Amino acid sequence: MSFWDESIKIGNRTFSRFIGGPLDGITDSPFRQLVRDFSKDELLYTEMRHVRCVANDKGAAKALRFEQFERPLNFQFAANSPEFVETACNKVLQAGVDAIDLNIGCPARNVIGSGSGSALMADLHRLEAIVKAFRAAVPLPLTVKIRAGFKEKNAIDVAKLLQDCGVDAIAIHPRLQTQKFEGRPDYAYAALVKQAVSIPVILSGNIVNFKTAQLAYEQTGADGFLIGRGIWAKPWKLQELKAHARGEQYVVDNQTVMRYALKHLDGLISYYGPHGLFVFRKHLPFYVKGHREATELRRELLRANQIEHVKEKLVSFFGA
Repeated sequence: MSFWDESIKIGNRTFSRFIGGPLDGITDSPFRQLVRDFSKDELLYTEMRHVRCVANDKGAAKALRFEQFERPLNFQFAANSPEFVETACNKVLQAGVDAIDLNIGCPARNVIGSGSGSALMADLHRLEAIVKAFRAAVPLPLTVKIRAGFKEKNAIDVAKLLQDCGVDAIAIHPRLQTQKFEGRPDYAYAALVKQAVSIPVILSGNIVNFKTAQLAYEQTGADGFLIGRGIWAKPWKLQELKAHARGEQYVVDNQTVMRYALKHLDGLISYYGPHGLFVFRKHLPFYVKGHREATELRRELLRANQIEHVKEKLVSFFGA
């Protein structure tokens, strides 16, 4: 059995090496439902939600609106203090998930401005208190998503602290907060983080196909791979990666792309109501990318206000 056929063990659970990562506003419940048509057992992350919002029901109704067949599911939180952690975790546990994640890697200005996300990597005392609160509240596998650091690299020290606090696995995006998603991720530094701890290390950043996953493994020794932007408008991506890891061909034809673009639109309308059409606009460019006349279609449909018009144009476009 090769490395790619083996599972990654997180706490008392085992999962595929390839994991569906969180993308805010993208990997919501309607999209995860599409992924399950292709990948039944791969771990998927939810979008990030702040513990305060979930605990106080502000946005919690939508955050906890997901179908049980979307599992196994790792619910991702943001936090800036231990307050609300227990209440929020209890609500999520009651909803039914398979793991809980704390994101201390998010670089967004509004997130770090509140002292959440990657800002916590610069405040280890506060981070430790928060992680211990999560560990006390969570009987399931507990994971933490980190960066290389906030303004300077300190992920090795952070990873050791997380391990000492009882975290079951770490996902690292090896860029600083200041880099956002620009520049090359520092795989050499991720390898040092992997060597510094005994718990599984999952790699995030620039992994879009099996070739990039293979190169990332060779350079880091990571135990698993978090597929974020690579899965956007490609609900088949995790299945594709597994097929390529086995040396098999995997082809997605235009009819499949069209069918899932339409199914995605329907799912968004069902979940968000009429606003789902506007949510779909974020996904549309990725479904038609690489096709002739894609620019013209995007220009027209990004202004369209009628659902049936969008559907008709997509059918015509992919049928051409």
